[in-house]
Amino acid sequence: MSNTKVLTPKEVLPTPNSDNYFSQSPTSSSYSDSSENSSTSSEDSESESYSESTSDSSEASSSSTSKDESDSSQENSESKESGEGSDLTQNQEIKELGNLISFPVSGTEFVIDQKYKYMKKIGQGAYGIVISAKDTTTKDKVAIKKIIGVFDRLTDAKRTLREIKLLKHFNHENILCLKDVMIPPVKEKFTSVYLVTELLATDLRQIINSEQELSEDHVRYFLYQILCALKYLHSGNVIHRDLKPGNILLNENCDLKVCDFGLARISDPEEENPLLTQYVATRWYRSPEIILGWGEYTSSVDVWSAGCIFGEILNRSPLFPGKDFLDQLELITKIVGKPSKKEINTLQNKRARRYMKNLPNKKKADYSKIFYNASEEALDLLNKMLQFNPQKRISVDDALNHPFLEPIFDNDDIQLCKENFNFSFEKDKLTKRKLRKLIYDEIVEFANNKEISKNDDL
Repeated sequence: MSNTKVLTPKEVLPTPNSDNYFSQSPTSSSYSDSSENSSTSSEDSESESYSESTSDSSEASSSSTSKDESDSSQENSESKESGEGSDLTQNQEIKELGNLISFPVSGTEFVIDQKYKYMKKIGQGAYGIVISAKDTTTKDKVAIKKIIGVFDRLTDAKRTLREIKLLKHFNHENILCLKDVMIPPVKEKFTSVYLVTELLATDLRQIINSEQELSEDHVRYFLYQILCALKYLHSGNVIHRDLKPGNILLNENCDLKVCDFGLARISDPEEENPLLTQYVATRWYRSPEIILGWGEYTSSVDVWSAGCIFGEILNRSPLFPGKDFLDQLELITKIVGKPSKKEINTLQNKRARRYMKNLPNKKKADYSKIFYNASEEALDLLNKMLQFNPQKRISVDDALNHPFLEPIFDNDDIQLCKENFNFSFEKDKLTKRKLRKLIYDEIVEFANNKEISKNDDL
């Protein structure tokens, strides 16, 4: 990411040893699967909307209670990473198993390549456990996520396969990099998957909830990088669909990485029977067209989520912390206004049309009275990102070229995905046996490509 027009890291943010910022624990949904804004009321991720079932509705319904979405943040207090030390006790010896090592973490056995030196547990959720480790061959610090019980439910296995394939496909500085995947020792019997990624200092949720002052330069740079990531994803016909502060990782230099692609789907509007479902995004960041079943949604749902995050950074609290999807709609209309009768009549679902018509008429709120420290340019961009009607919502391209981002915009930062991602595997009838084979093949292919790349560098 070009830095020529941005403040240097030391000018932008305090050092990692400051009292209340990056010295906090690196806990994100990528690391801990913890609930959004756990310091406030826990906001769930139920599949709620007025829409009818879609092609993958079975995944939508089960995901409302699936492991990867049912958050468990009980371990946050233990997730501080402290230097090079390990939190293993004397009674928890590391066992050598050929080229692998085995050790317990919170009652779960980790079996990883011996080149990784275990440092600390940094997160735990119903979806798995994440540790920090040091790659002794490169001296890099990494995050190792053990996804537990991959094949307990087909939806979990599909999500794991989807995320591995997407992380392999992507190559962008604002998207979390997959560094390694452990090859299971027994192809036919493995039940866990280990993903090795970059280790970042914290996530955007932690920053928003901290007492650290955020200048408009912070806000601008964070939003700019999110939009650069979305530009890349959408150019590869991928919608993230679960963008939220906990899925945005940051390091001490303000460099930002988007993560967690388990809910991503195709964004090609010309695709027949696109693989979309109304279960997307944590509710607080869910766009109106998803809640209301407003036809086939597009990549603009990510723009809405990014707008929610933008407003949350400005206001240091969630914009639309709905208790349920009806409450969510009321909160949205209080700020962005009620859509016109003409727009409401385009809703396909009769119940949705009736509900929206019965809502009190509300005009858009005065953003300057809500985000009182924000500039006019920031508020103008926020307004354009939070348009109720997706057809009126600003595009990622236009957002990147908005005057608010002009001070740091650099055309060299705009990268396109070299090849569209292929979601065709989603259309197949995937059994547990087939999913196990597909995941294993993806892991082996990644390892082989990594070895080829290493040899080419010699």
